[in-house]
Amino acid sequence: MKSKRSMNSDYDHTANSELLLKELEKYPNRKPNEDDIKRVASMVNEYKGSIKAHLLEQQEQKVRQGERFADWVAKFGGSWLFVINFCLIVIVWLAYDSSRNSLFILSFCLSVFTVFQAAMIQMSQNRQAIQDKQEQLLHIAINYKAEKENLEMQEKLHKIDNQLQAIENHLTSLRNPKFF
Repeated sequence: MKSKRSMNSDYDHTANSELLLKELEKYPNRKPNEDDIKRVASMVNEYKGSIKAHLLEQQEQKVRQGERFADWVAKFGGSWLFVINFCLIVIVWLAYDSSRNSLFILSFCLSVFTVFQAAMIQMSQNRQAIQDKQEQLLHIAINYKAEKENLEMQEKLHKIDNQLQAIENHLTSLRNPKFF
């Protein structure tokens, strides 16, 4: 269910686009000014943003606890806080007990830790890759739609150009009648 704010945003967006279309219909010969271009760009960005927000919302609903933990491990594991704390732990361990058995246990613990951390980071990267793929598909769809609309406008402009050329030819023939 949509929130009240989301519904108001949809209404504002629809009202804004309808107002712009009415203005363009009312004054078809007027060239779009900077304000019109900004309004159209704003509507396109809102459209992209609402689709992206919807995709992110769907993705967040599908995320399980383990995936969130993997994201946290990947985020924390790549931070300076982690590097500094990890160095401090190793230094304290070595200062406290540097016997042969202790170094073996430290090496084993670091190896196990590395295996689990690498697996968590890989899970997080896989999930991020899926999100990036969805975003890429969104951009492709929007670009395809925009290109399709551009081609349709070009066809209409060519048709109008041909009609204007025919009218000009007709007017020229009326002004300069040819006698046989």
